[in-house]
Amino acid sequence: MKRMTYALVLLAVVAIAIAGCGSDSSSSGGAYGGKGGGGSSSDSPTGPETKPASSGDSGGIVSAAKVGDLGTILVTAEGMTLYDFHKDKGGVSSCYGACAGAWPPLLTEGNPQAQGAADRSMLGTTKRKDGTIQVTYNNWPLYTYVGDQKPGEANGNDIDQFGAEWYALQPNGQEPED
Repeated sequence: MKRMTYALVLLAVVAIAIAGCGSDSSSSGGAYGGKGGGGSSSDSPTGPETKPASSGDSGGIVSAAKVGDLGTILVTAEGMTLYDFHKDKGGVSSCYGACAGAWPPLLTEGNPQAQGAADRSMLGTTKRKDGTIQVTYNNWPLYTYVGDQKPGEANGNDIDQFGAEWYALQPNGQEPED
């Protein structure tokens, strides 16, 4: 029942995002839900300067916090849970359009930063199709989830959406046990 409720909320959010965003893929705002900006990074596979995707970004900061029964997992600077997507391969994101509306990528302007238990050596970046730079951890592009409304929630853990499973990540780069 819980997953069905989240699925219905997600569908409503995606429908609103699609209606509000139109189909102009050249917009730098996109459907990233205010989670980061675009930019170049010395860890990036390519390095052209791009404009921020939105204001209020977390600057590509990855931290860690105890979240429910999952234990200590990766979170943004604001405490929002970070997830990997099993459809992503080789450090490259496959989440665009409606997927990115529901699962906003963690973007950065420059080098991502590790805080607390997050391991700096596991941080990296990948260039998205729109030129923005997404933070990776243990070679997994990182995302937040629109179903998480406040810090400490992990409503996106162990969900199958947009063709694959989504999981929170622990500071060691592994997924928590269910």
